[in-house]
Amino acid sequence: MLRPLTVALLLAGVSAQAAANTDLMTIYQQAVLNSADLAAAEADAMARQEALPQARSQLLPNIGVAAGASRQDLEIDKVGGDEYSTHYYQASLTQPLFRADRWFTYQAAKAVSQQAQLEFSATQQNLILEVSQAYFNVLRASDNLATAKAEEKAFSRQLEQAQERFEVGLSARTDVLEAQAGYDSARAARLTAQTNLDVSYQALTRLTNQDYDSLFGISHELPILPPTPASMQQWVETAAEQNLTLQASRYAIDSAEDTLRSSKAGYAPVVDAFVRYSNDNGGASIAAAGQNSTDSELTSFGVELSMPLFTGGLTTSRVRESTYRLTQAEQSSESQRRRVVESTRNLYRTVTSSVDEVAARRQAIVSAKAALDATQTGYEVGTRNVVDVLEAQRNLFRTVRDYNNLRYNYIINNLSLKQAAGTLSPQDLQDLSQWLNPNYDPDRDFIPEATEEEALQMSMGGRPQQPAAPASGDSSTF
Repeated sequence: MLRPLTVALLLAGVSAQAAANTDLMTIYQQAVLNSADLAAAEADAMARQEALPQARSQLLPNIGVAAGASRQDLEIDKVGGDEYSTHYYQASLTQPLFRADRWFTYQAAKAVSQQAQLEFSATQQNLILEVSQAYFNVLRASDNLATAKAEEKAFSRQLEQAQERFEVGLSARTDVLEAQAGYDSARAARLTAQTNLDVSYQALTRLTNQDYDSLFGISHELPILPPTPASMQQWVETAAEQNLTLQASRYAIDSAEDTLRSSKAGYAPVVDAFVRYSNDNGGASIAAAGQNSTDSELTSFGVELSMPLFTGGLTTSRVRESTYRLTQAEQSSESQRRRVVESTRNLYRTVTSSVDEVAARRQAIVSAKAALDATQTGYEVGTRNVVDVLEAQRNLFRTVRDYNNLRYNYIINNLSLKQAAGTLSPQDLQDLSQWLNPNYDPDRDFIPEATEEEALQMSMGGRPQQPAAPASGDSSTF
């Protein structure tokens, strides 16, 4: 059984062999082809679906043949002895007519097969989210490293400036020490950010079994929009109906119910139709060279009925076990439903609140930069000290990190919301890919360019606007 996602990629003529073109879709395609977890889930689904033909075989005719040969040494007191040889062959056909336990086992197997398919589809959906998380965590780490580098560079310039001012007597030794401490801290943060970036790449390597050096960056023009439809209740209802894991749990209940019926059917009678043929050539005396041999043929057909009367408590125990399993399946499904509802509501609230928060964080960068410029000017004229400048610099870069982190959280939470609703698909990654920029340089682009326009707009009493959504008619967030 080819994976549906793999088939779609092959039909699209997509090659996932080159690791150089490291955009989101390419990495996702490589993950589909190389993910060990997905391959294991596919094998598990295929194995579990074999329960259906196995159960069906118990309702179909059973045909068998047998043959044998033997040799007997017969001795009778005061008479003597002789040796005889016999051989036989036989064939039989049995058709179950009434096997209630097997019928319900077959029905349970159909539910298990559906459950296996849905759980594999859920694994495929989870791979989409895993790839997205790994990809954007790398971009997050890249931007954080770029921020740490810029902070270290700014603190280095501040240290140089403090030393120069100290040498000409314009500042105290304390300013130099404060600047040195700030620079040392920024350098340590940059080293940590570099390690975090190296670590974040390993998640992509685990998923695709390939190494990467750089990825396409996400444009700052990515529209930050509320979920569509703009109703929490509609999202919850969709999730309750379409969430793949929740659907699979319902099939688990169906399977448990039919298994219970199968166990109870252990009390029922069994009716089989049969046809048997046997040929027996026996009693030939070896000493008489085949004389006195007897050949017999027997053909019989009919209907057999059997009724279990006492099985040592086995049937009763199986009924109790199946009852407990049904209770377990029902409670597990209810627990899963509650988790899906909780997750959907929380993700909806988070994505919705991110819309205004991203805009606020973006504007905070403008404010922090203006505050830094004013503090730096005050330091140069002697009205502010170096501690004020260092704090203003820290505030600016902390604001940049918060903005970028929130932006990446918005992307992941939006995809997670769609997964909870059961609507996440590769098309969501394709829609997101249009906002990826192959020329994105974290060291240059970690701060959005549009902040200058926003600063001008704010100075004129306006309010920063969100980038317009693409004119593609797509109702998705991306």
